[in-house]
Amino acid sequence: MAYDEDLEALNAETPADPRDPGEVFIPADGVYRWDAVGAHRETFAGLPVADPDMIDHHRIPAPARFAWPLYGGGAAFANELRDLLRRVDGSQIRALVAAGENLRNAPEVLATYAHRLPRLRSLFLGFVEPEQWEISWIQQGDITSVLEAFPRLERLDVRGSEGLLLRPVRHEHLAVLRFETGGLPGHVVRALSMCELPALEHVELWLGVANYGGDATVGDLEGILSGAGLPALRRLGLRDSEIQDEVAAAVAAAPVVARLEALSLSMGMLSDTGAEALLGGQPLTHLRHLDLHHHFLSEGMAARIRRALPGVDVDLSEPQPWEERYVAVSE
Repeated sequence: MAYDEDLEALNAETPADPRDPGEVFIPADGVYRWDAVGAHRETFAGLPVADPDMIDHHRIPAPARFAWPLYGGGAAFANELRDLLRRVDGSQIRALVAAGENLRNAPEVLATYAHRLPRLRSLFLGFVEPEQWEISWIQQGDITSVLEAFPRLERLDVRGSEGLLLRPVRHEHLAVLRFETGGLPGHVVRALSMCELPALEHVELWLGVANYGGDATVGDLEGILSGAGLPALRRLGLRDSEIQDEVAAAVAAAPVVARLEALSLSMGMLSDTGAEALLGGQPLTHLRHLDLHHHFLSEGMAARIRRALPGVDVDLSEPQPWEERYVAVSE
């Protein structure tokens, strides 16, 4: 079989996941999974993640057709990246997924090799299966160096927040920024609020709980909610928060909401109090999608929301029992 035919057959057998969290908000258990007729394939940024066994001395698939995994953590991360670049043409790589649980030095290492990865557009730091590692175990570093070293990066996903750092930065091309955490530190949220990201269309923060480092306050979100440094923002997710009612109240008066297409306040401890504030605030009828799944709303409040937003696709799935409130993802 010819090379192109072989690659086409491979892609046909393992299609990319059409549900991409960089374009929509989906439940936590649906992230990066696609199953059909018993098949399972991890994807990122619309590309299938390359199987390590596919790289051998006989044939190397077209680098631009896959997201390439780096499994080593800590000191091994640099060795993993060097080994990948020995076997695969880095100038053609468009997406990388760092699958180790210790990624403290990953941003610095990636920055060092940025000249070998001129077409890198999508990066996932912490691409670890939840059943393999608790999200709170994943160690991150200062991701600012990645944004500085890759000025044409379009997407950055970060899973885990232990050791996570960010400094205010301007980036011209970043369109998708996602933080999946059980506790997003307030200093990271404040730094993001001070960033200038003129191309950013989708920002998603899993704020988490204080017990796992999620000490961000509503005040820390001020720069995001004002939309001042985010002129292109169309999809905003402030999810998985134990202060979801306070977040909802702040969103109700936030200037950025008027130009959003999709809003997610899901996965957190949203109650009738937060929903009342949301309904009493600025109009939300312009939204295409309002994601409130995993909530603590009464049936009456859920019905009020549906009546108030007849033309909006509202997700009120996964109602939770009122006795004990909890976020969807913490440890």
